[in-house]
Amino acid sequence: MMGAVTTARAGGARPDRTRERATAVNQLLLAAAILVAGSIVVVLGEVQQGELLFGGLLLVFALTTTALVAPWNRLHATWVVLIPVGDLVAIFLLQLSSPESGIWLLWMVPATWLATLQGPWGLALGAGGSTVLFWLAHLADDHVQDPLDHALGPVALTAASVVAFIGARRSSAQRALLDEQADYLDHAVERARRQEDAVSELLDAVDFGVVRIGAEGSISIENDAHARLTTVDDEELFEADGVTPIEPGMSPAARARRGETFENLLHWQGPPGDNRRALQSTARRLIDINGADAGAILVTRDVTAEQQAVHIRDELVASVSHELRTPLTSVLGHLDLALDSGDVGPGARRSLEIAERNASRLLVIIGDILAATADGPGRFDVRPVQEDLARVVQASVEALEPRAAERNIRIDSSGIEPAEAEFDPVRIRQVVDNLVGNAVNYHAGDGLIEVGVTADDKHAWLVVRDDGPGIAEDALPHLFERRFRAQSSSGRVSGNGLGLSISRDLVRAHGGEITVQSEPGSGATFVVRLPRRASGATA
Repeated sequence: MMGAVTTARAGGARPDRTRERATAVNQLLLAAAILVAGSIVVVLGEVQQGELLFGGLLLVFALTTTALVAPWNRLHATWVVLIPVGDLVAIFLLQLSSPESGIWLLWMVPATWLATLQGPWGLALGAGGSTVLFWLAHLADDHVQDPLDHALGPVALTAASVVAFIGARRSSAQRALLDEQADYLDHAVERARRQEDAVSELLDAVDFGVVRIGAEGSISIENDAHARLTTVDDEELFEADGVTPIEPGMSPAARARRGETFENLLHWQGPPGDNRRALQSTARRLIDINGADAGAILVTRDVTAEQQAVHIRDELVASVSHELRTPLTSVLGHLDLALDSGDVGPGARRSLEIAERNASRLLVIIGDILAATADGPGRFDVRPVQEDLARVVQASVEALEPRAAERNIRIDSSGIEPAEAEFDPVRIRQVVDNLVGNAVNYHAGDGLIEVGVTADDKHAWLVVRDDGPGIAEDALPHLFERRFRAQSSSGRVSGNGLGLSISRDLVRAHGGEITVQSEPGSGATFVVRLPRRASGATA
């Protein structure tokens, strides 16, 4: 019968040779002990029947040879019992050859061996067989013997067999538990390996780079796309503007390994030219179940095509806008001539005024589009002069008051104080019109808008505060982004999404800054800070 087969941890199967090894080792140890005991008996001259001694040793030799050469794993487990049973007989012959030598103690070895082989049946055979042979050997001895020896010997043999039997059962239970746990571990490892292969195949199939960074900064997982996207040195990386080199150690991967987090961080690979590549990176920290830092995930996308499309779109819009402005300026000029003429009747004049007003508005929108789509220095022509910011702001408020009154909104300009500074009045008027105009447009109506101007030693300040619906929390971080449009109180999205972006750039062109604070339901407050002395002329 074929023996058991054990699954190897590395995969595949290998024969189980446990029974062969155990049989060989047990028999070799017993044979060595019998050989030593027999030699001692011969040396001490206590051999009474040499034929029995020789027969016992010969039987032990035959059993040992059989134990070493027999294919026990291919035989039924019961056949192994023949070896310890034969050992019982061999020790019986040795005991008969030298009754006074105490060789009977060696019966403990085959008796305990049998107790571990066949369960209760083996225990009965080992303890009972050794006990019967013990009594037969003592009955064959002609010398007067102590009756106590007839009882203690079998007790010792039986006790040793019982201890071996219990130990074998416990060991068998532990081995079964370990085998079960090993099988479970094998399945878990195999399942984890399959899942890891599936994740690796999935990550390698996507066209964006993914990197798993450990808490200590080491990279544990990196897909093929990331390796393809990050083939250049840090010296070949540039900021989002495409011309400013990224400082050594400030690449997105290095920042993510240091524990920084960022989202949609744009940078360029390679010097300016047709072969460069635009990448967008996002890094997020990972938290384990205990709330501890478990590292980070860095995702990198190739957005070269998107950036090129945006550039082409901006060029197209700028070109179209520029072409529209020339005929529109001509239209406005002729409208002004027609309005200045005294031959225009009241009805026609009203129509011409409406046309002029809308044409002027369209010209402003075209100017905003041109400014927003321009790239590089000089997109805003800022020409600072010494001017009172209060005068510019007051003029804007007066121009917007009729529109606010239509919605029952009062503009409080009592907080406007004189504030002399160097700035471009046309550009700052554009900023004020946008801020106050937005406050009117996005207000729910029946409210108040406060406009204030003040100055300190270094800066002039403009504050526009309203009690309208406020700005949604998720919209607040994107408020100054180009082409971002927030919902008004009526739920409509109005405007072209350029006003606040242009206003921020205009204020920065003056060396100042614009900030906003708002909570939903509590209105919004815009603060413009301008230096009293101009530091530049263009942005």
